[in-house]
Parts: sequence; structure tokens; C-alpha cells
Amino acid sequence: NAVTITLPATAAIGDEIRIIDGTGNAATNNITVARNGHKIEGATSNLVIDLNRAAFGLVYYNTAQGWLLTER
Repeated sequence: NAVTITLPATAAIGDEIRIIDGTGNAATNNITVARNGHKIEGATSNLVIDLNRAAFGLVYYNTAQGWLLTER
């Protein structure tokens, strides 16, 4: 089934999380990263992962940019 991961409502500079599609099903069952009020890569939309075996990190930077990808 599709999964939604909700980022923390409060974040401080340097906070980190990692997301891994361990089962390799994200292309069929998308993983949505809900921003919970913070931006992701400076955008005001949720992040949708639709690539099997995707694995990456996010680090919180500031209110203007929000959560930034640490790997691409």
C-alpha cells in the first residue's frame, strides 16, 4: 500500500532524517513525504517518491528553504 511519512512539526537547523524504500515498491505504492508546514527544497508541496529502492536523507536548513535533500 501507499505510505505517507509526516515530517516533524517543529524542526531545528541540522535535524536529519533518512527515507529508504526497503521493499522496492515505491513505483507501485508511492511514498509521500508530508511537509507538515515546512517547505521541502523551498517548495510548498509534499515530496512523492515513485522510484523503487530510493534512499536519501533530508536535513532541515531554515524556514525559507525547509528540508533539503542531502543526496540526489
